[in-house]
Amino acid sequence: MVDRLTHLIGGESVAGEGSGESINPSNLDEIVAHYPKGSAANVDEAVRAARAAFPAWADASPEVRSDVLDRAGSLVMARAKELGALLSREEGKTLPEGTGEVMRAGRILKYFAGEALRRHGQALESTRPGLDVTTHREAVGVFGLITPWNFPIAIPAWKAAPALAFGNTIVLKPATPTPAIAYALFSILLEAGAPAGVVNLVLGEGDVGRAIVDHPDIDGISFTGSQTVGAQVGLGAMKRQARVQLEMGGKNPLVVLDDADLERAVTCAIDGAFFGTGQRCTASSRIIVTEGIHDRFVEALAERARSLKVGDALDPSSQIGPTVSQQQLEQNLRYVGIAREEGGTILTGGVPLKLDKRGYYMAPTVIGDTAPDMRINCEEVFGPVASTVRVRDYEEALDIANRGQFGLSAGIVTNSLKHSRHFRRNIRAGMVMVNLPTAGVDYHVPFGGTRKSSYGAREQGFAAVEFYTQTKTVYIGG
Repeated sequence: MVDRLTHLIGGESVAGEGSGESINPSNLDEIVAHYPKGSAANVDEAVRAARAAFPAWADASPEVRSDVLDRAGSLVMARAKELGALLSREEGKTLPEGTGEVMRAGRILKYFAGEALRRHGQALESTRPGLDVTTHREAVGVFGLITPWNFPIAIPAWKAAPALAFGNTIVLKPATPTPAIAYALFSILLEAGAPAGVVNLVLGEGDVGRAIVDHPDIDGISFTGSQTVGAQVGLGAMKRQARVQLEMGGKNPLVVLDDADLERAVTCAIDGAFFGTGQRCTASSRIIVTEGIHDRFVEALAERARSLKVGDALDPSSQIGPTVSQQQLEQNLRYVGIAREEGGTILTGGVPLKLDKRGYYMAPTVIGDTAPDMRINCEEVFGPVASTVRVRDYEEALDIANRGQFGLSAGIVTNSLKHSRHFRRNIRAGMVMVNLPTAGVDYHVPFGGTRKSSYGAREQGFAAVEFYTQTKTVYIGG
């Protein structure tokens, strides 16, 4: 079955001009959906609808907003099987991963259903006799949300849910490769009772995102994507004084020390580097290993990577799905070639795979003998590719882990309390994992990085209130 999608604007299905195709990366002969290519005019219509709906939604009882989000979360979770299959067909992650992401989206919606009732304020003593001072948080207005393809329901949920919980209205532009799962999510929000104009979806390509960034009636923009595009989004938003939040990827180090449990270290590296086809901004893309355990670890890592089964995302036996697109596959292979040219050794993988169905399949790749300043260790690949670096000791490992322009997630595998404590305090990353994969975070705690990985307020959990509300201070005289 092929879905024919529409925009969702002002509570109505809106057809658009032009048509694009969402293709199943596991089976290139299957079209998942046709979608309209949106325009600046569609964005303008969506923003007008969101602006018109904002006053009533912001002034509604928080219980009204809570109930909508709670119902939406319940509907998402009740339909996890079918939504998970749609996500896996469209994005390419395995069915357990796709279904798990859908459940996460449902739980995010339910979490922020609770947060809708918990906007905090303060009662303060004035320095002037007879006056009282209070602060409270209120909605900002209309938010533009621009989301990536690698978590095509979880990331729209973790941006939309707090925006809605705190009384804002939204216009979402989902990633071009994954329109169908975003459409399904926003259809559920409308089914759950979101009033017309509160949630709006405009499908399409980069010009839709640019129209959102440039629109004078959008009060804030939350973006997740590449560093290059994120910089343009930030400049566009700041040029007109809109608030902006950017998540722009990582080149995440996993440090393995001599005293690490070998099996745990390999498991952490495999999970972080290859699950989700390595298409996670928190993936363990560079693995820094001290010399006492280096050879045993790298040999075991390559052997385990070689044993992973790559296949159709819907095949229950598949452990790794395809990359999302031809463009992404070509980028992965190009970086493997660059690493080889710069002196790296391809220990396993590094090649496309031809399976029964035509798809964007790639063998999990481990690259050894790399130096810290090689491009494979400095630039985000975003595929099932892990490079390894040999170091003398913990001090050198920490120094190398802190190099580069990214600082999203970092991990260490060690049995040393001294080293794990020092690493937690001194690694330049927004999230730190000890004896765990660098990928894999909870939905109720802050998410974000340092340096060029992130800009602006943290996402998710209790931190989301900072971005999606503004503080009002009130003085009361007798």
